[in-house]
Formats: sequence, structure tokens, C-alpha cells
Amino acid sequence: MDKRLLEVKDLRINFHTEEGIVPAINGVSMHINKGETLGLVGESGSGKSVTSLSVMRLIPIPPGQIVGGKILFQGENLLERSESEMQKIRGNKISMIFQEPMTSLNPLLTCGEQIAESVQLHQGVRKKEALEKAIELLKLVGVPSPEHRINEYPHQLSGGLRQRVMIAMGLSCNPRLLIADEPTTALDVTIQAQILELLRNLKQELQMSILLITHDLGVVAEMADRVAVMYAGKIVEEGDVVSLFRNPLHPYTEGLLKSVPRLDDHQDILYSIEGTVPNPLDMPKGCSFSPRCTYAKEICHQKEAPLVELGPNRRVSCWLHEGLDKRWYVS
Repeated sequence: MDKRLLEVKDLRINFHTEEGIVPAINGVSMHINKGETLGLVGESGSGKSVTSLSVMRLIPIPPGQIVGGKILFQGENLLERSESEMQKIRGNKISMIFQEPMTSLNPLLTCGEQIAESVQLHQGVRKKEALEKAIELLKLVGVPSPEHRINEYPHQLSGGLRQRVMIAMGLSCNPRLLIADEPTTALDVTIQAQILELLRNLKQELQMSILLITHDLGVVAEMADRVAVMYAGKIVEEGDVVSLFRNPLHPYTEGLLKSVPRLDDHQDILYSIEGTVPNPLDMPKGCSFSPRCTYAKEICHQKEAPLVELGPNRRVSCWLHEGLDKRWYVS
């Protein structure tokens, strides 16, 4: 039996701008197994959110354009589905928790109305039943006094409660895949820990898969089963959490992990990767990370390395992967 719930194959997305055509996603391939959490990490501008929006078919067209690849969900290519068919999938089989709940929630509707709307649309129940379901969902995600909260508007809630309302909306129809785009951004560490614990428990209880998009490697270590590292619109490394954190094979992954502050590191200056993500309109020749890479050799500046398998669930795109310095590890 096929374990894969979602499989993205050679996805390519361009954006048409006044300056020219921007290749935002350039050949991304990844998969998520049933009941698995995949962490998608990388700096801002690496293409994480665009990839997730493409799974939901929410890329604005124009200016965006999916120019190649496949997005297979339960064996069916979502890029071949009509808009009416996608509306039956969004919020039902695939749900998304957006990055900032205050801008994602409708300020003119109560929290209960917004949760009940999805239940009514996909489950065909009356408004009263949908509101009762909304109360159950708010209780499930740990919102106190849910009978009272369903009548409140987003601006009346704290950031942590708004995020819980977003999660309740995402879970309203028991999706098979939940896409969480920076679900703990702008939350304090206490609320962040509560949200992560909630997602972990709900995943087990509802037997769903999660695509977790974040730049926080601590969140990835706590939540994910596997990790895919993105840079400049491509996946440069992928592996299970333990292997990737202990032995990063791509210099970019190594740099990200070195940038995480550690309690046993007494250096006065935190490590940072030199340079910035390249302009997609002016990409360097060869490996897109080569101008920032301390290991770069001549071939790195001339030719891009293929994404090759080095073992079960371990892939890397780097000419140096066989000769990388393995003395640096994450415990």
C-alpha cells in the first residue's frame, strides 16, 4: 500500500513582474507520508510559503504561473483539478493555518461564524449544528469558555487564542493534510509551546499529516519526522530529523544549524551565514549558494549539483557531500 499522501514532482512556478519573469520555485520535489510531519525550512524568500500555497492552488494567477510539475494528493494531480473541484478539497481534505491570524481571520465575522462556515460548506449541516461543532472544536484546541468565545470577534482575542481559532478552522472537517505556515510566529515562548503541543496531540488523535513551514529549527526538532531544506526556490537537502541535525551534508544546512544559539556555546558573537539570498532575477551560475559557501570549489561556480539519494530518506544537492568536514555535529 502506498504510504505517500502528498507528492510534489519537479514543481516550477514563475511570477511575472515589471522587472521580468521571476522563477520563484525551480524544480521542487518532495513527499509527505500518511501520519507524518514534514518540516520545510529555509530563510525568508527561499520559496517555502509559495510551495505551500501551490498545494492549495492559491497562487494568484496572474502574476503567478505554475509552469511545470505535478502535485499528487492521494494519487490525483491537483494541477488537473478544476476550481470547483479544488473548492471541495480546500478546507476539507487539505487545510491551512496561515502565518498571521489577525490578517487571515475576517474582522467582520465572529469566530464561531468563521469556523461554522467551513462545516456548513463541506458537511452540509445547518447553521445551528455547525455552531455546535464550532464549540466542540474550540474546546478541542483548548479555548476556555468556547460557548462565549464563538460570539467574539478576532480583535477581542489574544494572539494565542486567535491562533487556536485558526487551528480550529483548519481542523473543522478532519483534513488528511494540515499545512501550518509559521504557526507560532509572533507568539511568546509559553504560548508557542502550547500551540506545538496542541498540534502534536491533534496529529496523533486525528491521524493526519502536517506540512510544517518555519524558519525556527527548534520547532522542527520538536515537531517534525523529516526535514526538507529550501534555498533560492529549490530543495538542497532532505533527511530524517536526527540524521540531518547530527550530520548536515549541505553547507547551507550546516550554516542554519550553526546559527542557532546554544547554551554550551560561550562565544560573544553569534554565527551567521555571510551574504544574502540571491536575487531570483540575477541568479549566480552553478550552485545558487556558492557565493556564500566557504567550501565552494570551481565546479560549484560552474554547474549545479543534482539532488541525489545517499540513503533512505536522505538527499542532498552538493558537489561536496562526499568530502564535507564531518567534525561539526549537533548534539
